[in-house]
Amino acid sequence: MMLAFFAAVSTVNAQDFPKADKSPTDIAHYPTNAAKRAFAKTDAQKKALEPKIRVIYARPFKKGRNVFGELLKFGKAWRVGANESTEILFMTDVMVGDTKVKAGRYSVIIVPNEDSWTLHINSENDGWGNYSYDASKDVASITVPTQKSDTEIEQLSIVLYEKSENVVHLKIGWDTTIAEFPITLK
Repeated sequence: MMLAFFAAVSTVNAQDFPKADKSPTDIAHYPTNAAKRAFAKTDAQKKALEPKIRVIYARPFKKGRNVFGELLKFGKAWRVGANESTEILFMTDVMVGDTKVKAGRYSVIIVPNEDSWTLHINSENDGWGNYSYDASKDVASITVPTQKSDTEIEQLSIVLYEKSENVVHLKIGWDTTIAEFPITLK
């Protein structure tokens, strides 16, 4: 009996938990409080908080490095974060630039340049970094000018917000660079 107890205890401890990642995973929603919609007081409030877009990404730190142009080379594909490829989920059809994108799950790739970034919405999912990035699987692309941040953004950050009626901006900032990509809800 005692032997079975010790065997069970050693089995429980046999699987070690991995160490915490240096670039934690985060989620951005549109609307921002979509994940908390169950706490809305009325049906109308719950409906207004139904999720339309979700982005899952890892948040690397700057750590004193020169990010754009050095750590991330201009003109080279970037996974928008660390670790696994950044994922975007459209829960409704959208327009990215002039291209209609069907509701679904996609990866996000950015090609940074000195004064602009190109966003690629790609049908290849579940990759590590941008090693599985295949440009032939891009379903939409849009290029926007970058802006300089007044303050240094230590940790990569993404937010989704409504810029105008039915136009949500995917805003990405890191180091002193910010880019905003318009996504039109259909």
